[in-house]
Amino acid sequence: MAPADAHTDAGTGPAPQADTGAEDTLDLPLSEELLALFGEDAPATATRSRPPNASASSEPDDAGPVTGTQATMSRPAASDLLDHPADWGPVTTPAGVFQLVPVRLERDVAVISRWMNDPAVAAFWELAGSESVTADHLRPQLGGDGRSVPCLGVLAGVPMSYWEIYRADLDPLARHYPARPHDTGIHLLIGGVNNRGRGVGTTLLRAVSDLVLDNRPLCARVVAEPDLRNTPSVSAFLSAGFRFSAEVELPDKRAALMVRDRTHRAQL
Repeated sequence: MAPADAHTDAGTGPAPQADTGAEDTLDLPLSEELLALFGEDAPATATRSRPPNASASSEPDDAGPVTGTQATMSRPAASDLLDHPADWGPVTTPAGVFQLVPVRLERDVAVISRWMNDPAVAAFWELAGSESVTADHLRPQLGGDGRSVPCLGVLAGVPMSYWEIYRADLDPLARHYPARPHDTGIHLLIGGVNNRGRGVGTTLLRAVSDLVLDNRPLCARVVAEPDLRNTPSVSAFLSAGFRFSAEVELPDKRAALMVRDRTHRAQL
């Protein structure tokens, strides 16, 4: 078997692009949050708690400050759908101190585009080309409702990976597996060859899935859907405590549905 994360840089690939037709309506129980998101009227007596404001924290030199935002309207604010990833803070891992820093287009598009043009990454993400190709991939997330948050992964002060944290239950992916409310998905790529093939991908997959479960109390599962052809990536997820759940046929690939359950994470 290939090393656990020899090509985790190819990651799980980008999230399938949602279209705007009626077929995007997901057959899920509609919580107050989903009713608000889809423009339905929530029960007048329902209430929902929101995270408090978080104070600004300093990031590595080229990462910039990250601040939290408190929602005050009945419709979910962008950060509400994923419980404010900007506020999750750094964690100590065997590879060093790691933090997810939400992407800022003007600051980060050049480095992300460079990573997307690495042949090992491009084979699965299919976003090689000029910076405008990367920008076109990022803008819908940055300008959307917050169901997908693109982030830089900063390890020991150095941006070295790209992540997308997304609501799998609100994504077209949910049409291809038995989604549960608040399922949270991850996509990733490791940007530098020096961080590939030595266990860093596995370490960070475990750290990021722990961040999701620690900061999203309503989320019971973290899911991912790497391309079945990307054996090193699938192996890295397994080594990070995910289990293989099923093969799923997606519009752009045949994928391995990987799941990390809150109830079993301490045993894996």
